[in-house]
Amino acid sequence: MACQAFRSRSETKLTLQTPLQLQFSHIGLYVTDLARMAGFYKRALRFTQTDAGDLGPVQLVFLSRDPSEHHQLVLATGRPADMAFNVVNQLSFRVPDVATLRAFHDRLLAEGASEMLPVTHGNAVSVYCRDPEGNRLELFMDTPWYCEQPLREPIDLAQSDEAILAQAEAIAKRFPKFMSRAQWQAEVTRRMQEDQHG
Repeated sequence: MACQAFRSRSETKLTLQTPLQLQFSHIGLYVTDLARMAGFYKRALRFTQTDAGDLGPVQLVFLSRDPSEHHQLVLATGRPADMAFNVVNQLSFRVPDVATLRAFHDRLLAEGASEMLPVTHGNAVSVYCRDPEGNRLELFMDTPWYCEQPLREPIDLAQSDEAILAQAEAIAKRFPKFMSRAQWQAEVTRRMQEDQHG
C-alpha cells in the first residue's frame, strides 16, 4: 500500500515537473503506383531510399533525407485507384532560403508536379503543388516575422529574393498582431510550457 502511494506521488511529480517528450518522426502514404511515386520523391525532392520490401500483401518503400531517421516518408501499396477523397491535407517540407525554394520549384515541375502555386503567408514563402497521385505538397521557407494565420497571397518567384521578402513583410505588416518570429516564439514557448505542465 505504501509502495503504491509512493509510486503515485512520483508519477504526479514527474507529470508536473517534466514535460512528456514527443517528436514527430514520419508519415506513410498509400499509393497506387509505387515505382512512379518512389521515383518522383527520389528525383524531385532528393529523398534516398533506405529500404524496400513486402509486408504480407503490401509493398513498402522507405525514404529519408536525414541519416538519423530510417524513414521520414513510407510509401505503401493499396490506395484504391478510384478514391474520391484524400484525407491527407498536405505534406510540408522546410527549405532554408528563396534560392532553394526556386530550385525545388523547377525540379518539381520537371518531374511532373501539377497545380504549382507560389505564395506568401507573411510568416513564410511557399510553393504548393500536387504529386503524381494528387497529394498536395508544400515547400516553404520561414520569414523573420509572424502574422495571423491563415493568410495566403500569390507571389512571383521570378522576382529577386529581396523583392519577395519585402513583399512578404509588407503583407505581414498589414495585420495587427505582426511581430518578429523571435517574439512569437517566446510567447508560444510560454504557452506550451503551461499546456505541458497543466
